[in-house]
Amino acid sequence: MLSSARDTAHDADVVIVGAGLAGLSAAHRLTAAGVTVTVLEAAPYVGGRMTTGQIDGFRLDRTAQLLNTAFPELLRTPGLDALTLRPFAPGVLVHADGRNQRTGEPGHTKRAFTTARALATAARASRVGGLDQARLGTALARLAALPAHRVLARPDRPTADTLAGRGLPSRTVEGFLRPLLASLLCDPDLTTSSRCADLVLRGYARGRLCLPEGGADTVPELLAALLPPGTVRTGVRAEAACTTSVDTAGHGGFRCRSVVVATGARAAAELIPGLRMPGFHPVTVLHHTATDPPLRGASLIIAGGRRGPVAHTMVASEVDPTRAPAGRALITSTVLGAAAGLPTAELDRAARAQLARVYGTSTTDWQLLAAHHDADAVPAMPAPHDVRRPVRLLSGLYVCGDHRDTSTVQGALFSGRRAALAVLRDLGIRAPQDTDELQAA
Repeated sequence: MLSSARDTAHDADVVIVGAGLAGLSAAHRLTAAGVTVTVLEAAPYVGGRMTTGQIDGFRLDRTAQLLNTAFPELLRTPGLDALTLRPFAPGVLVHADGRNQRTGEPGHTKRAFTTARALATAARASRVGGLDQARLGTALARLAALPAHRVLARPDRPTADTLAGRGLPSRTVEGFLRPLLASLLCDPDLTTSSRCADLVLRGYARGRLCLPEGGADTVPELLAALLPPGTVRTGVRAEAACTTSVDTAGHGGFRCRSVVVATGARAAAELIPGLRMPGFHPVTVLHHTATDPPLRGASLIIAGGRRGPVAHTMVASEVDPTRAPAGRALITSTVLGAAAGLPTAELDRAARAQLARVYGTSTTDWQLLAAHHDADAVPAMPAPHDVRRPVRLLSGLYVCGDHRDTSTVQGALFSGRRAALAVLRDLGIRAPQDTDELQAA
């Protein structure tokens, strides 16, 4: 439940700065344990980067991150049981050699290892020999079955340096694995930690990529709506934080027993002097509309930045029909790396030319609805990367967010849970989910 910033400030056991996924996840864990919580959000809405704009009946996400049915925290986080996920068709389409090659066959229904089998189909579509198909299927099936702690025990190097050592042919690596990972990690240069990449690829092999029905903002809005009334206070900007209070711009101080900073990495570094700020992967999301969908079906197309700036694209209205008004198609495309910083008009021209080839249709009559650029879209995870960066800085002061775990929706939610459990331990409260070993994000 949201509360206006004009309401009288109340003391609470814990003040959380930031109403993104991490902050809201922490708030749910704390309130469930009987702790009073106030969440302060500078924006007039919850969600952080997980926001959705509305234009003429279209629902346009500002984020490029995809959800996965294999994300454990989507099932564990209180409030998300009402979330409806719209899955993509099994596997992906890879645009290469002037055509789209499907990595999976329609009709696969089993979740576990479906993608591993589908990737073997991709090799067959790319004219890779039977032995190479077997290698690909075996490699992905093994990764899907590997416990997360075993993945995290592997040597950690830049992902780009590890691809050649996976025992797969270069055609499969360069034509499929590299562009797929670049899209999933929002990292075209693949400087990301190989452990993090393997966690993401493991999740991909175990589940299905998907979109939340209604837009990305559905996730934080569900979380906020089920908190006690008045918990979340929007329009309140924190200026300073310590172990017992948060000072705000124009709304006074909020006294408490503990403070959790759950903002993005840049804002967290401003509130907590000495906190290391990571690098970031810039992202621009382009939303076009057309009268007819250029592709039928809920497919994700990996374009890989070949002969154009777009890394991946989808007809979002085919995946989730609620995102576009009747009779219109919504095409959402993601641009990564240096190309994401191009002027909008230049980027739109280059993207249209590429998308015309990818979809095999003219894009001249397409209308650009929005271009959302975020220079800090995804915190970088270069090797070596600690996927369990401390959330407890000292007793009474904690920090969480995807920059403390993995740069995914799963990482943000899991980080909030870790921070909440650290707070409860320091307050002497034993929570039911407070186990000695938490599952990896």
